[in-house]
This record gives sequence, structure tokens and C-alpha cells, in this order.
Amino acid sequence: MNGPYLALILGLGSRAWTDHTIIDTALTEVWHDARQDGYSGIEVMEGTAPGADTMCGDWAKARFDHGIGHLPVEADWEGPCADSCPPGHRRTRRDNTEYCPLAGHRRNQNMVDRQPLIALAFQVGQSTGTADCLRRLAKAGVPTRRWAA
Repeated sequence: MNGPYLALILGLGSRAWTDHTIIDTALTEVWHDARQDGYSGIEVMEGTAPGADTMCGDWAKARFDHGIGHLPVEADWEGPCADSCPPGHRRTRRDNTEYCPLAGHRRNQNMVDRQPLIALAFQVGQSTGTADCLRRLAKAGVPTRRWAA
């Protein structure tokens, strides 16, 4: 569904975010604004984490028939580390599977590098993943609207 007429919107936030109404209102407003600016719709990009990310994705999927796209961008937790990862930093879960603790940061940079028109951030407390993405968005100059709970 991605095309030149869809505005790319990044929805991100804390795993502890629970307020569906705020997300619904924020995405609906951005959708209407994009339509007013000449876009045929929006594509909601999100990082697939539970909480705010998933809620943004669910909002988009429920409105597919209205010209809204969905772009999930997953972190490759179990995959190989990047060349920039420090040696020996991989961690082991309780089920003995290893993962790269920096995979979420790489996913965040991947989303920022796609140059969304705007980012909508829904943060509870000092969520580290959300804070990391917000720093990357600010550095890239991506306009960001924030809500806190």
C-alpha cells in the first residue's frame, strides 16, 4: 500500500502505554491533516513492540479500507550483531536463547532513516526504547508530537 501519495507517519511509544483513545485521536488528526495537505492517506510505521507501537499498528490495520497503510518494522533480536556492537554484549534469556540488546536501537534508527513526515510518541515514565527513538528523531530533525502518561 506504500506509494508516493501516502504520508509516512511514525507511531511509537512505551510498552506500558494503555490509552487507546489518545492514540486514536492523534492518528485520526494526522490522517485528516495529511488529506488536507494533498496526500491520499497515511502509512503508519511502528516498531511492533507491545503497547503503543502495537496500538498504532492495530489502528492502521483497522482502517486499511480507508486508504491507510501499515508498515511494521521489527527488531531482529535473535539475528547477528552489527559490526558496531561491542564484543561479548549478547545476553541470554531464561529459555537460553541469545539476543542482541542493541537490536531495538538499530530498528529505531531504521525507522528514523525512512524519514517520516511526523512522529507521534506516547511515553510512560522514562521508557528507554522510546527515549532512544526520540533522541534519534530530534537529531534527524523529524517533527515529533509527544504525549506522556
